[in-house]
Amino acid sequence: MTENNILPDNVINYLKKFAYTNWNLEKESDKLYDNIVVVPSLAEFERIYNCINSLERNNEKILKRTLVIIVINNSDKSETEIVDNNRKTFQLLSNYSGKLDINFIDAFSEGNALKKKLAGVGFARKIGLDLALTKFDYSSSEKKILFWLDADCEVEQNYLEVVTDTFKHRNLNSSVIEYEHKINDQDAEARAMVCYETFLRYFKLGLVYAKSHYDYHAIGSTIVCDVDSYIKAGGMNTKQAGEDFYFLEKLAKQNKVETIKETIVYPSSRKSWRVPFGTGQRITRYLKNIQDEYLVYNPMSFELLKNWLEFFSSDSTIDSDKIIVEAKKINVHLYNFLVEQKFEKSWNKILNNSESIDEIRKQKIFWFDAFRTLKLIHFLRQKLYNDINVYEALKFFSTKIDLNFDLNIEKAKKDYQLQKQILISLRNYFRKKYDNKSQSRRNSELLE
Repeated sequence: MTENNILPDNVINYLKKFAYTNWNLEKESDKLYDNIVVVPSLAEFERIYNCINSLERNNEKILKRTLVIIVINNSDKSETEIVDNNRKTFQLLSNYSGKLDINFIDAFSEGNALKKKLAGVGFARKIGLDLALTKFDYSSSEKKILFWLDADCEVEQNYLEVVTDTFKHRNLNSSVIEYEHKINDQDAEARAMVCYETFLRYFKLGLVYAKSHYDYHAIGSTIVCDVDSYIKAGGMNTKQAGEDFYFLEKLAKQNKVETIKETIVYPSSRKSWRVPFGTGQRITRYLKNIQDEYLVYNPMSFELLKNWLEFFSSDSTIDSDKIIVEAKKINVHLYNFLVEQKFEKSWNKILNNSESIDEIRKQKIFWFDAFRTLKLIHFLRQKLYNDINVYEALKFFSTKIDLNFDLNIEKAKKDYQLQKQILISLRNYFRKKYDNKSQSRRNSELLE
């Protein structure tokens, strides 16, 4: 640590309490930064340069204030071919002399590999994020921003500029960035990816319609937050799957997680063995025809969620007895869910410890969080509303909000080109702030 790199007390305390000290940055450098991009890399030698190349196309002035930390990782039980692939990435980065300031971490070789019970993208990302805290220039007045990314992602050339400007001018603490999976009709995964991204966007559509506080997409490679928010959230968790969902929930309990719509992250659309659920596993499941991937949560679940949130979020909704009674009027299954979740006991305890209406508002968001929202949706699926075809579900929402398409359900179920058109409409719905030129260009690329 240089004399200029004096860490703030909250960073020092966090590192003492939560950071793992087994790993270090490979390159010694005294240079400090305002922005740090953390990239876990597991057997990504064939793809990581595409990620690097996309970052290199960003604004050179911002690149000078930006560090990229790549966490080369695998389990201590990984197969030889994975370790060898990581070794090639290590050599590539050791010899790198491009536009980026790149540093990297050896979490793959003998003695440095992750213990199998912890190995996963969450733990790898945590190692990089925690070390990143030591490389910020805390003497400058600029926000200190942590960027999540994956080694098989690419970004637009305005990625860093848009995010840093948006954090500054909108005074953001955390956000997710709009995303688009790259879809090539020549790939076997193309139909599967259109299906999966349509599901993701449908789910977010339901949360937006219900006016949920947690109405963001939970994709790890799109997360951005400042250092203070990262520390207040207790740092990255070490879950082997769903790590992005739980971390975003913690961020959202501090401040609303906004979506930055003026730039794009392009996650990989390939099948994968890396995690037990998520993009890769959904693609694999689709290709193996294990189940009907076009089935989604019934839109009536989001209608019920909307009614519940509208009632629960009201400042006049405080007394637990009245809440339970009204919930039963909304729907008996909602009432049963609240009973199962021990709402009355929890809420009375919250009221006893809340001294103002502002505190009660905050506690409502805390109690009915992203996880409990998802649990209610699953509860309703089990007890009341069967899953339906995604295009039938979208037809329901097209009558409620301005989706700008007239949906032929039976044709959509069979026609891949129409499915892509529908996905375009959903993408456009969530990025209304884009200029028409770039929007038109992306639409054309998807339909080529």
